[in-house]
Amino acid sequence: MDKIIRATSADGFVKMAVISAKDTVERARQIHALSPTACAALGRTLCGASLLGQAMKEEKASLTIRINGGGPIGSVVAVSDHEGNVRGYVDNSRCELPLRSDGKLNVGGAVGRDGMLTVSRDLGLREPYIGSVELVSGEIAEDLTAYLLESEQVPSACALGVLVDTDLSIRAAGGFLVQLMPGAEEELIETLEENILMMDQLTTVLDEDGAGALFRQVLRGFDWHTVGEYPVQYRCYCSRERVASALSVIDDAELAEMIAEGEEITISCQFCDRKYAFSPKALRDVLDGKNKKTENDT
Repeated sequence: MDKIIRATSADGFVKMAVISAKDTVERARQIHALSPTACAALGRTLCGASLLGQAMKEEKASLTIRINGGGPIGSVVAVSDHEGNVRGYVDNSRCELPLRSDGKLNVGGAVGRDGMLTVSRDLGLREPYIGSVELVSGEIAEDLTAYLLESEQVPSACALGVLVDTDLSIRAAGGFLVQLMPGAEEELIETLEENILMMDQLTTVLDEDGAGALFRQVLRGFDWHTVGEYPVQYRCYCSRERVASALSVIDDAELAEMIAEGEEITISCQFCDRKYAFSPKALRDVLDGKNKKTENDT
């Protein structure tokens, strides 16, 4: 079962969250028929969005990460609810590049670095809170770290990874986010940095030892305890009603033209690829509903 585990140091200066998301990323791979590189890019972004989204306290809040670095993959989008359940997509799901010189997937090359990472937090108010930073590497984790420091003034360390097996299924996926609270001493920061530098490869730890081992490696030398464990999954909230609502924003004349053509239209959800068919009669119902609402408003 995919999950987020949260822990804190005894002195309260260090907070750490770990996500294990193999099934979530595998579900995304299946839905979007992702290439290995595209899957790594989206999978890392889904994990990052889940870690940030699950930390929100407001019920029904949501968080969206959107990345576009000018690379061949196009935009990478991940959305999390307040429980850490996520959904997402990439523009070019079949994007694939040669491996890097170190044998790893070239996520940075696929994403590019000429662009922005934007985080939007919808807390149910009139306007969402939006923060953006220029991309550092396109490798996702470094870019999220830069966002947290520059836009939210929270010193952080983030690592995200996806391990694709030889049959192209997901063998391991997840990551961690460490954040320092105000008042943390320099010696504490140096210890964390050394631990992270010396730790084993992220996806190897997740694959061979599990999420708990990440705490033991990153928080080596600290007195810490777990404060919560939360299940997460790939979850889309699309429905026929939501798609009909989206259709209702189309101009009346365009809707009338679609009705006059007498053909059924099919709309696919970009997050889960579920298809919704609308007959001319169903489109007429959408148009009539718009007109009725306009009359009631006046």
